[in-house]
Amino acid sequence: MSAPKIAVEVDIAIVGGGLVGASLAIALQPCGLRMALIESVSAEATGQPSFDDRTTALGNSSRRIFEALDVWPLISGQAAPIKNIHVSDAGRFGFARLSAAEQGIDSFGYVVTNRVLGQALRTRLGALKDIDLRMPSSCTHIAISESQVEIHTEPSALPIRAKLVIAADGSRSQVRSAAGLSAEVEDYQQVAVIAHVAATRSSDGTAYERFTSEGPFAVLPLHNGCYGVVWTLPPSAAELLMAASDAEYLAQLQRQFGWRIGRFLRVGQRNAYPLQLTRATKTIGPRVALIGNAAQALHPVAGQGFNLGLRDAATLAEVLSVLPAGADVGASAVLADFSARRMIDRDGITRFTDGLVKLFSEQRLGVPLLRDMGLLMFDLSPTAKQALSKLSWGFARHTPRLARGLNLIL
Repeated sequence: MSAPKIAVEVDIAIVGGGLVGASLAIALQPCGLRMALIESVSAEATGQPSFDDRTTALGNSSRRIFEALDVWPLISGQAAPIKNIHVSDAGRFGFARLSAAEQGIDSFGYVVTNRVLGQALRTRLGALKDIDLRMPSSCTHIAISESQVEIHTEPSALPIRAKLVIAADGSRSQVRSAAGLSAEVEDYQQVAVIAHVAATRSSDGTAYERFTSEGPFAVLPLHNGCYGVVWTLPPSAAELLMAASDAEYLAQLQRQFGWRIGRFLRVGQRNAYPLQLTRATKTIGPRVALIGNAAQALHPVAGQGFNLGLRDAATLAEVLSVLPAGADVGASAVLADFSARRMIDRDGITRFTDGLVKLFSEQRLGVPLLRDMGLLMFDLSPTAKQALSKLSWGFARHTPRLARGLNLIL
């Protein structure tokens, strides 16, 4: 009589089944690896933090990745293309405009609600084979040794033993802590108040990014003609805005944004999210790799955070896909390869977004004038505009195969 099985043996355990973790699981499907995915909140739950009404600006590389994963057809009908971008320094003369048509592309990207993204990924995730889906389930213990990682979960089930654990569990990553990997945290002392609004003029594909002394302010097109508003404020001001009536909110929004898209008519549910820059000092450890917000959680300015995390997932999937059958997926050389491929992109995008926040928050004498002159010079420079239009592809020398529209398996 055989001995009872005391653990589920897998090659890879992904902790965190939000947008980035689910994308990685789907990307790894053709690799023939045994996987487990652990997510503490049901994808259908109203409290699922990844699948709410926040909007994500998907860059063109992210669209290519989702096309390759057969997720884009589930998204495209509710994705609003960004045809134009209007950037301004509130109350001052500086502004810049970008047109996708002038850059020879259909759009700079697409605005999609996280709820739509989550539902599409959940549909594809449910069709995967050879994966132990534990959702909802939470990790109660993570033990990392030289040869494996053992993960215990609740509700009670057999523990998981993996050769590699992927931390996709957010900026307060449990896996990162278990691996002893530190993170630098900078509190921006800002809160993003998120809402969907309707106006007398339907969205025409223009995304507005306005920089104020209190923080960035974005009005983004949605597929139904409405707009997604990301209003960044100091915590005390955000608290007052959250407590305001719908009529008061719309009146304040009108004063802040003006009449460029007409009168604001109604607003949906508002939510508030404190903003911090969280950056892991290292993205790998023994048998551990960090992706998405577990590796770096960025300010939402310029909409780069999810795109960066998705490229983490696409790159890691590519590194693992070329390993020979039976290879150790958690070997130090494998993880070092992943880390090296992501270093330049990760550093570049992090510095870019953090620099934008700080540049446009600076009010010292002379700085706003120089900033506005810089915006006007950018507006007159086709070369600068072309460079910015390629931002969604990242800074890495090597673009992942999935982001180039190629199959993961050669």
